Amino acid sequence: MSSPQPNLPLEMRPDHPEPARPSRQTLMWETLVSVGLIVVGLGMAIGAVDIPSEAGYGGVGANFLPWVVSIMLVICGAVLLWHARTGGYRSMEEVAGDEQPDWMGFVWVSAGLLLNAALIEHIGFILSCALTYLLAVQGLKRAYGKPHDTWISDALTGMVIAAPVYWLFTKFLAINLPGLTSTGWI
Repeated sequence: MSSPQPNLPLEMRPDHPEPARPSRQTLMWETLVSVGLIVVGLGMAIGAVDIPSEAGYGGVGANFLPWVVSIMLVICGAVLLWHARTGGYRSMEEVAGDEQPDWMGFVWVSAGLLLNAALIEHIGFILSCALTYLLAVQGLKRAYGKPHDTWISDALTGMVIAAPVYWLFTKFLAINLPGLTSTGWI
């Protein structure tokens, strides 16, 4: 048995559903997101120029990974821009209802990241990363409507995660990370 009207293009067959047409506003936002991704990739590439390229372990320099990430961001942004300008992002599921972002969760996670950047030199790697973990977990728990009365266990979990990372980088890889004490253990 053959499909109905096999010589017709797929779009003209009666058994083929009509593709969804995104609104003009949706296409504008998709374009802005795509251009933003390209700009971030180009910004990373500009920053990667200042990173020394002397070969380190394995024959690659410190600027290798930033270059890879910036190139991939530009490529992904270009592909998304092409999709946005030729009919919208492909194969996106329709969102049921009027979904709104959870801004408080965003604020909690952002506060953790910004405090980490501001405090890492003053309170050390382990404590600043534990604080970041604590605030991010609190924000995500609030965003999902879960109980968020786990401050102490979240702080301890953050330290349990950050301490081995600190030890690995400072003792095993000999990479200096900011510490709280001069002994190099905290």
